[in-house]
Amino acid sequence: MFRVVPLLSKRKEYMRKPLIAGNWKMYKTINEAIALANGLKRELLDFDKADIVICPPFTCLSEVYEVIMESEIKLGAQNLCWEKEGAYTGEISPLMLKDSGCEFVIIGHSERRKYFLESNELINKKIKAALVVGLSPICCVGETLEEREAGKTIEIIKNQLEGCLKGFAIEDMLGMVVAYEPVWAIGTGKNATALQAQEVHKFIRNWLAENFSSGFADNVRILYGGSVKPANIKDLMKEADVDGALVGGASLEVSSFTQIVKNAI
Repeated sequence: MFRVVPLLSKRKEYMRKPLIAGNWKMYKTINEAIALANGLKRELLDFDKADIVICPPFTCLSEVYEVIMESEIKLGAQNLCWEKEGAYTGEISPLMLKDSGCEFVIIGHSERRKYFLESNELINKKIKAALVVGLSPICCVGETLEEREAGKTIEIIKNQLEGCLKGFAIEDMLGMVVAYEPVWAIGTGKNATALQAQEVHKFIRNWLAENFSSGFADNVRILYGGSVKPANIKDLMKEADVDGALVGGASLEVSSFTQIVKNAI
């Protein structure tokens, strides 16, 4: 087992603070990112009823951090390398992310799995690398439309959880976040119903309880991602095991992301 830097102290059971994270993907130049960050800071400066995370492209991390560092908004990255440093041309190390002000990092997004062929084993290595330096991983899982229509949703999620979290102990994973993102709902305008999301989120929490402990599972925040909008976040957040959202397109505008954050409470 490996040693990790202590993260947040364990929260009281069942008191999971909502978390809304914005994944800006491959959008926003530096100036555009600064403008968006300033707008969000203006609207959400003292908002502390939910944890708010924004994940700009690598090129904008430091500049965005300078904008939000004295606000309640936290910085996250969209990916990282599994090594601290070395001859890995084009990669970004977890230490570089920490140096840029990041507290969170998205790992295993379906677009990384699809376009860059990331496996559960690779994602496992990246999660470990994040935890070692004190970054909170947002571990993404989700099924394709074909897999859902074939009735394989739970089988796919189980397989991803087993591969991505293999070899970890509870003490390794303080700060861990899981995001359920049905691939068929990402950027399509479709989204899982609140009941569909709850079904998968409940399975994830039960799996964490069975493989780690019920106390640990009760404290892990499980986010929903996939065409999240101001209009559907309220219904999603009513479900017992939906603790927040990983927002894509709607996080690219001040008004829509702000409404999502405020409607989630």
